Amino acid sequence: MLCPCGCRRVLHMNLLPDERPCWRLTRHRDGTASLHPSVWRKKDCRSHFWFRHGRVEWCREIDT
Repeated sequence: MLCPCGCRRVLHMNLLPDERPCWRLTRHRDGTASLHPSVWRKKDCRSHFWFRHGRVEWCREIDT
């Protein structure tokens, strides 16, 4: 998928349970999908979001 922040980077989420990191894809009865856990880009745009029921839900930044 393309990063939802608009940076145009292609994101690859591994769905193979024997590899790490790994995401779990859930298909819902309404035709939408969710990924677990969240997607967090540690470099470049540093986007952090959940993909739930076909929608992007941005994670809030935590000040350290």
